[in-house]
Amino acid sequence: MNIVTPEADYAVVTAPDTARIQRLLPGPIERVWAYLTDSDLRRRWLAEGAMELRAGAQFELVWHNDELTDPPGRKPDGFGAEHRMQSRIVEVEPPHRLVFTWGERGEVTFELEPRGDKVLLSVLHRGISDRTNLLMIGAGWHAHLDILVARANGQTPPLPYWDGWTRLRGEYARRVSA
Repeated sequence: MNIVTPEADYAVVTAPDTARIQRLLPGPIERVWAYLTDSDLRRRWLAEGAMELRAGAQFELVWHNDELTDPPGRKPDGFGAEHRMQSRIVEVEPPHRLVFTWGERGEVTFELEPRGDKVLLSVLHRGISDRTNLLMIGAGWHAHLDILVARANGQTPPLPYWDGWTRLRGEYARRVSA
């Protein structure tokens, strides 16, 4: 199968430890905000985990990537059925900006900007430890955001999650210099 990914869909490395990726989603902005902050909606495209929307609040993200698509695809070696990560809200400005820690040293910023009847979602991931993690994180955000776009548009995600992630990781390895 030959899959062509639009150039604008790829994450851009903005610093050695930072990547930015964007998607245009159907509005209104409050609906997209709910996909970021409501555990049940977020679980459908990324990871579950209840959030108290205040700076300093601790929360846990729990990934079940095998449940994002049916079928899930072929999971690469080294990945379990579930992944958990402790995080903390750094900043929250509903419904435009959400910043939280990514594990112990990273940070993720979501920014929402109305664009007519659509919403531009920008994700900035800082504190990526090395190229290996940059490739995994770039492919991860790309695959998860593709699922979010499909879900927000009332569609079934186009590829099994793991097959898409594996293909994208290879593409990022070719695109991101060593």
